[in-house]
Amino acid sequence: MRQVILDTETTGLDWKLGHRVIEIGCIEVSDRRITQHIFHSYVNPDRQVDSEAQEVHGLTTEFLLDKPRFSEILEEFLLFIEGCELVIHNASFDVGFLDNEISLINSTRGKIEDYCQVVDSLALARQLHPGQRNSLDALAKRYQVDTSQRTHHGGLLDARILADVYLAMTGGQADLSFDVSDPQKKFRGSNRDVDRNSAGNPSDRSGAGDDRFIVISASEDEILEHNKWLDRLGDNCVWRSDLES
Repeated sequence: MRQVILDTETTGLDWKLGHRVIEIGCIEVSDRRITQHIFHSYVNPDRQVDSEAQEVHGLTTEFLLDKPRFSEILEEFLLFIEGCELVIHNASFDVGFLDNEISLINSTRGKIEDYCQVVDSLALARQLHPGQRNSLDALAKRYQVDTSQRTHHGGLLDARILADVYLAMTGGQADLSFDVSDPQKKFRGSNRDVDRNSAGNPSDRSGAGDDRFIVISASEDEILEHNKWLDRLGDNCVWRSDLES
């Protein structure tokens, strides 16, 4: 599946008040791997940048004067996102601004959702972590995503942080099966298959000669690291509930 992780910066908080997009950053993710394929552009908004917004992203009106207008990058941008699953944190904000920019150029070009499926990572985070802070910064801290290089918010930089956060938030070991409906099924992990019957009961292997079932207990350090991962998965982690039951 091809996904595009997107973030924008704007002149202010509300496109209905005439605020405009001034930066678009997109990171491509293919089969859950971040690729080198990106889309990034600053945009001349033909208006002043609000001082409050400038404090957040550091982009000044003067810096944007020689940048392309949205009409000049529209075709390339739509081509980049067409047919993808577009992941945005607080999607209604960015999509509202982008739809407005498109309508200002040519309303017949439709809306963002006419070109791709939009996924709101904020809504997903609220489902996974109810009652907790789910801003991008909070999620980056929770999933231990490095943000040390960021002094201001930025379209491309925040898209990369969101890509790392989203992959961690939706992660899992897809190749490991927990289906116990058929005792003949095998675990699939790493580069080997392990027969569930032979691995699940040490007593069945008592006559196996040198090929005995060996149990190696986790060390205190390994248990500590394991618990750290459970903390990252949240309070409803099934492995934690199994351990506590």
